[in-house]
Amino acid sequence: MVAIMQEPISNFRAMRASDLETISRIELSAYPYPWTFGIFRDCMAAGYECWVLERSTELIGYGVLSVAGGEAHILNLCVAPGEQGRGHGRRILARLLDLARWHHADRVFLEVRPSNKPAVALYDSVGFNEIGKRPNYYPGKKSREDALVMAIELLAPETDP
Repeated sequence: MVAIMQEPISNFRAMRASDLETISRIELSAYPYPWTFGIFRDCMAAGYECWVLERSTELIGYGVLSVAGGEAHILNLCVAPGEQGRGHGRRILARLLDLARWHHADRVFLEVRPSNKPAVALYDSVGFNEIGKRPNYYPGKKSREDALVMAIELLAPETDP
């Protein structure tokens, strides 16, 4: 008999102020130029869609989405470094796209570092297309890095005739 180990179930919930210390630690471990505690606090105060993915009581990832005027913008999507490569980023992205649809957005935009190959591949795989570049968008050690601007059109649900 072979036992199959399954990863514990992870669930989404709205981000809370009490999450911000943990989120800040994940940001610091995941990015060389992380968002600050205050940026997350301000996004929550502005009413952006701020969600976390947790397993039991452990926060393993999060996403932030702004929506206005029929468009949405993924502002942040992060998975804790020790949890990367397990499909959590894809799940968070799917959740953010579902939220954009719920808000009746027609398209979703994001910026990504070209050097972040796993993120670019993820966005490509779900249908995002590169639509432009933002020169010198991201800080770097010696110079700044451009951002790829990507977008996806959200199709309305099909209805039966």
